[in-house]
Amino acid sequence: MGSPASGNCSSGLQNYGSESDERKRKRKESNRESARRSRMRKQKHLDDLTAQVAYLREENSHIVAGIAVTTQQYVTIEAENSILRAQFLELNQRLDSLNEIVEIAGGFWMETGQGGGVIGYGGGGGGFYDGVMNPLNLGFYNQTLMGSASTVPADVFNCC
Repeated sequence: MGSPASGNCSSGLQNYGSESDERKRKRKESNRESARRSRMRKQKHLDDLTAQVAYLREENSHIVAGIAVTTQQYVTIEAENSILRAQFLELNQRLDSLNEIVEIAGGFWMETGQGGGVIGYGGGGGGFYDGVMNPLNLGFYNQTLMGSASTVPADVFNCC
């Protein structure tokens, strides 16, 4: 009877070794599958990041193009603004000159007593207004303004 018992023992060890081998094989298979899923997740993440990079690069190029257009518009408006500032200064100087003339003419009329209502409509001919103050005799009155982007540097009026 000793021999069958020992045979049982030995077959039990073989069974144990066989079960152990089976567990090892299943564990290896499970690890391979887990590694495959991990590689697939990594690849999907890499593909997502690549797509995001392409999208962001395209969005960046649109933004850069928008900035270029806006910058060009700014330069154009700044040039127009410089022209308007120059015209404003010229018109202010003309207004000051005209105000001086009116003050001088008003003083002259007071001294000579030739006043008589609204300037240009009073007192007959030969007065100061008829000679000097006649708008047709003021050569600078009908001149066109000469400001342009090429003649006025853009940074001349940056103080305003």
